[in-house]
Amino acid sequence: MKTDAISRFLKSLAIATTLPLAANAALDTNRIEQVIGLKGTWSAAESVFKVTAPRNDVKIVVDGWTMPPFMGLASWAAFTEAKMGGVMVMGDTVVFQDEVNPVMSAALDNGLSVTALHNHFFYDEPKVYFMHIGGEGSAEKLAAAVRKVWDKIKETRAANPQPTTTFGSAPLPAQNSITGKTIDDIVGVKGQANNGMFKVVIGRTARMMDTEVGKEMGVNTWAAFAGTDDNAVVDGDFAVLEDELQPVLKSLRHDGINIVAIHSHMTHENPRILFLHYWGRGKTADLATALKVALSTQNK
Repeated sequence: MKTDAISRFLKSLAIATTLPLAANAALDTNRIEQVIGLKGTWSAAESVFKVTAPRNDVKIVVDGWTMPPFMGLASWAAFTEAKMGGVMVMGDTVVFQDEVNPVMSAALDNGLSVTALHNHFFYDEPKVYFMHIGGEGSAEKLAAAVRKVWDKIKETRAANPQPTTTFGSAPLPAQNSITGKTIDDIVGVKGQANNGMFKVVIGRTARMMDTEVGKEMGVNTWAAFAGTDDNAVVDGDFAVLEDELQPVLKSLRHDGINIVAIHSHMTHENPRILFLHYWGRGKTADLATALKVALSTQNK
């Protein structure tokens, strides 16, 4: 009897060691699947639980070839227990141009960080972008946030099955007539006029290989305005420290400014500087005010 009991115990122990301890650990894989609504896979080697959602709702052609999701067209979110307690999530979300900003807002509004936005391909139709996300907290909270992000994609495609090719704003006038003084007064930085357009550039400094680099070497935030004061466009680039990225993104999205890229421009710089590119439409004063508010979130 004793031998049988020991044998059963050893067998149950062996089975248990091959499964994630969902019932007792912070990483409740069953709950993650329930919240997201998709089955995931467990990596025993890395103690990571990963949920994948292939983008098979829209045909994507790259260089004339219809690309299967297996070739890199799948959104994913990977969960692991964090060293400081709780759970960490990292992931990548496949988005089309008209999905990027609503999906980014869904991520930011639900406690996730957005850490990169870029392309992976050339000659892709429709254009495909990849949004990297991350976060820490409870497994249920993070899974709910991922679900919100992926549901926003479905909501966008339900409204328009095929990705749109424009922001849908009114056409800009043929002649530019931006009042630069309005921007100078709001932003508090002297800008430069050019054929009715107006640009402000705000430098900051970093070091690369013991050499200081600043505004003229490309370490800067800039904003360029065109159109008229009542029908303007602003595009530009924010140079942000890592801890400034999320506040600036949240501020710009709150004011309706579209984010079009998040990436690095340099290597080995100190401090590390990230760059986010943006595009906004509206009145000159409103756009300049949105820029000013976003700038005020830096170095807090």
